[in-house]
Order: sequence, then structure tokens, then C-alpha cells
Amino acid sequence: MSLALSPEEQAIAAGKDGAGTAMRIVAESARLLGAQRLIPIASAHIDGALYHGDSGTLFAERLVEGGARVAVRSTLNVGVLDLMGCSRIRLEEPQRGMARRMMDAYRKLGCEQSWTCAPYQAGHRPAQGSDVAWGESNAVAFCNSVLGARTNRYGDFLDIACAITGRAPDYGLHRPENRRARLVFDVSGLSPSFLASEIAWPVLGSLYGREVGNAIGVVAGIANHPGEDALKAFGAAAASSGAVGLFHIAGVTPEAPDVGAILVEPKPDAIIRVTSEMVAKARAGLSTAAAARTIDAVAIGSPHLSDAEFAMLERLIAGRRLAVPIYACTGRHVLASLEQDGRRKRLEASGVVIVADTCVVVTPIMPELAGGVLMTNSGKFAHYAPGNTGYAVLYASLADCVESAIAGMPRFTDIAA
Repeated sequence: MSLALSPEEQAIAAGKDGAGTAMRIVAESARLLGAQRLIPIASAHIDGALYHGDSGTLFAERLVEGGARVAVRSTLNVGVLDLMGCSRIRLEEPQRGMARRMMDAYRKLGCEQSWTCAPYQAGHRPAQGSDVAWGESNAVAFCNSVLGARTNRYGDFLDIACAITGRAPDYGLHRPENRRARLVFDVSGLSPSFLASEIAWPVLGSLYGREVGNAIGVVAGIANHPGEDALKAFGAAAASSGAVGLFHIAGVTPEAPDVGAILVEPKPDAIIRVTSEMVAKARAGLSTAAAARTIDAVAIGSPHLSDAEFAMLERLIAGRRLAVPIYACTGRHVLASLEQDGRRKRLEASGVVIVADTCVVVTPIMPELAGGVLMTNSGKFAHYAPGNTGYAVLYASLADCVESAIAGMPRFTDIAA
């Protein structure tokens, strides 16, 4: 069957204004995807406001000129400018001006000025079972998996078109039958101490993404809820190393009370039994500068740091002075909390560079440095930083990142899997 638009949708698509442009984009995308209808959405998270070239700016401005406005709550992913003035962006004209115009255009479209890749920690938490149109890979994985809302990975232009029309194509992860697991990712053979550690979750996420690709799987063997920051780290790494838009963790995420409840069939297509050797290989794969004697920077906050993660960072620094900077990327919702209780001043006095509204892998903030070495506790940073920043990467726990930043050289504390 072909796509069938309602009379209202047909009327909007026939218009020459911005809403008509958006409806035609959504409808044509639905046809290409094989959807038979459009469905209403409760909210959107827009990735398309990140400047990659003038075409994105001109597209957004055309929507504004056509009188378009978002029809549902729409938060914004990171941009390329730190509008809060926390860090210096090394972006020159005319790119800087075009990026600012793009950010202004999305504000005029009615989007919330959230500028964060973790909108779910900034109060944007759609209800379980609701349909939404979210962009940005970690946000999509968290929305689907941890919140139990339903979205596909909406790319640039389609995301804002869905927000303006309040509709999305009915296909993929919007459909309950496509959300069930076909394979089991069993971590019960790993030590409880490793699974309880902060370092485990980006490593496991990176391994999960490589093993499952874009399949739907369920993680078995997690005894206790690891906390949202751990799930955030897992999903971000899995979405970077694979094409993961939805994962389940038995007994933890809302659609998987146990393994059997979420499987498509009683017997899974595959069971991946994770060993300590697999984990060690995955962890090693997150580093591209394993023999480095010194480091030039530490970058954390991909996805953006939560308030709790900043509290942990301050405890680990304990008032000491850093030998190399720690770039701590976050959203303005957390920045407000840091300023209110004086943590921003204390962290910056130690040598932390707080980055708001953006992050160091999507815009030039760190110095250009041939042969530079970056340490991170983020599986997503580890995946993208070499290509986006030119720095080689060392992966470590947050505690080891802090100790290394203080020493100016790598410091590791091994946690066996």
C-alpha cells in the first residue's frame, strides 16, 4: 500500500508556506521509507541546528520566512557556538556568522534554546509509549531505551520538518513489533566489581554496538540499576560504534522486565556471551595512543555532563591544580546549577574549561596541535575525536582522567572485567 495522507495533511502539503515545505518533506520521506501513514508526535529533539555548511542555515531561514513554527515541544541539540561565553570557539568568519544565523533561525521557529545532547537530563522526558521525532544518536538511544518513548533516528531537515508538522512517518521503531529483541548480550560472566564501575559502561556500549550493529538486543546479567549516567554512556557508545537506536537491559529498562518478556521468539537468534577478553579488547580499541608518555588535554561530557557528574569531578580534583586542561562539556541547564553554588568558579580555578551549548568534537575549541594526545572517559569522544580534532585518544575512567590531568601524563588504575 502507498502512503495515504489525511485531508488536513494534503491541504498543508499543498501550501507554499513553510509548513507546506515541511509537510512535503515528511510525506516524501514517508513514501521512501515505505510508511503507509503519518502519525502524530508529542515532541521533537532537533539535531539539524548544528552548522555543517551554509545550506543548513539557508534552509532554516527559508522556513522562518515562510512563517513556519514548531507544532510540538522541540529542544535543540548542540550548536557550534558557546553562546554562554564559557569557552573560546576558534571559528572564523564567515562560518561564525552563518552558524549564529542558523541558531537564531531555530529560535525563531519556536525551538527551546536547550543546546544539549542530553535533553532528557534537562527536563525533556517524553512518556513511555509516546511517539516523538528525535535526532542525535545518543539522545535517540536514551529516548527509546531508557524512557521507552518511540522514535527513529531522525536526520537533519527531517527532524525540524516533523516538529513543524507535528507528524512523523509510521515505520521502524514507532511500531511495537519492531522494538522486540532478537538477540541476547549476556554479561553475567563479568565480575560484579567491573559492572559496578563507571569505566564499564562506555566499554560495554562500544562492544555492544560492534556486535549487534542495528539489531535489537537485550542485555542480560545486570543485577542492579546502574543509574542514568551509566545508561547514557552505554547508549552513546553503542550508537557510535554501531547503529543502535534501541537497546534493552533486562530488569532495568522499561520494556524488558526480564529477557523472555522482550524477545520476539522464545529462542533468540543469537546469544553473545561477553568474556573478560572481549571487554579487554573493546577497551583497548577505544585508545589510539596507547604508548603516549604525556597528554595534552582531557575532554569529558559526550553526552553532556550531568550535575552529578560535575559533583564527582570536583570531588576527584579536590582543589588541586591541573597540569593540562580538562574540557568539561555540558548544557546550560547544568551551568546554571554550577554558577548558583559556586562550583563553576572552583572548577575553573583548578584549570577546568567548561564548554556549554556545544562540545569539543563538533567545533574547534582545543588548540590545533600536531601529535596531540587527548584523554577521555567517553566512548563517544573516543570514537569521534581522532577524526574530528586530530588528537590521538586514550580512554580511561574519570578518576584516571583527573589524575592524568594533574600529572600531565597518563595514570591508569586497572579494573579487571
